Amino acid sequence: MKTYTAESAGERAQELAQHAQYLIASAARAPSVHNSQPWRFRVSQDAIELWSDPRRRTWSDASGREMLISCGAALYGLRLAVRSLGFQPVVELLPESARLRLLARVRPGRALAMNALETRMMAAVPHRHTHRGPFESTSLPPGLLPRLQNDVLREGAELALIQPGLGYERLAQLAVSAARRGDLDPRARATIRRWTRAASDPARDGIPATALTAGPAPRMRPGRLPQRDFDLGRHLGLLPVDGAPPAVTAVLLTRDDRRLDWLRAGQALYRVLLDAATEWVFASLYTQPLEDPVTRLLIPGQVGLPGHPQMIMQLGRVTAAAATARRSPGELIL
Repeated sequence: MKTYTAESAGERAQELAQHAQYLIASAARAPSVHNSQPWRFRVSQDAIELWSDPRRRTWSDASGREMLISCGAALYGLRLAVRSLGFQPVVELLPESARLRLLARVRPGRALAMNALETRMMAAVPHRHTHRGPFESTSLPPGLLPRLQNDVLREGAELALIQPGLGYERLAQLAVSAARRGDLDPRARATIRRWTRAASDPARDGIPATALTAGPAPRMRPGRLPQRDFDLGRHLGLLPVDGAPPAVTAVLLTRDDRRLDWLRAGQALYRVLLDAATEWVFASLYTQPLEDPVTRLLIPGQVGLPGHPQMIMQLGRVTAAAATARRSPGELIL
């Protein structure tokens, strides 16, 4: 993408309007629960607004927490795309209290070239994906984990690394218990059916067969948290089940647990995932344990975490990537 250096407000607004489709397409590459893409965008004369789309909220997300985390991820993608045009993004979070669906307003600020890491992260947008299959046995690049923790801190959140031992074992047991309850819930099973796609399905949302394991994943594998059963006996998945365990388990935390914190968590999440993807490190994301209110309350005390858990992830090396489809910008504009 060409870098622009327009200085006046009018010139910046013109650049924004000219590249609105590119900005929205880049933002829409963000991760979302079940690839539900619960976001919409509105292009005004001098800004792009991010709106939630409650019609795409899953049944288990009564508070809208997962929806806002997903939208926060899209917001970070929009910020990074504005940077790729050569501007510093100016962001208003929750700008109008009377309009709850309006989550953010983003304007291009002063001209500022991307730094080297931002350039690499923008290049990682097309191949970054949530990974549900096996990892490779190679270790993570030196210095990556402290860098990811710094990424999260800069977004107002915290990334806690869960070391092997008692803390991990407690987290795994809580995740297993939540998975058992979720797998027996007919509403949860209906949600999975709603958001999973066969290989022949042309839908541009939901989880495709190329991102699902072949058959139900085993409940317990060494070092691997239990993955949700997305297959439900339908034999949709194309990914192998067996492979090396992930290199790292981490929990994304916020100090408070309000709408603003959920948006910050989403921005931190996508920043981490893109930075990791620059090194071909990808994450399995575990939303199921945090959808159960009791489990979510238990995790901080049981595992020893200083905050509210917003996302559980496991990171590992992967050298092959199958990008997940997204809806077109035209479908996302209000």
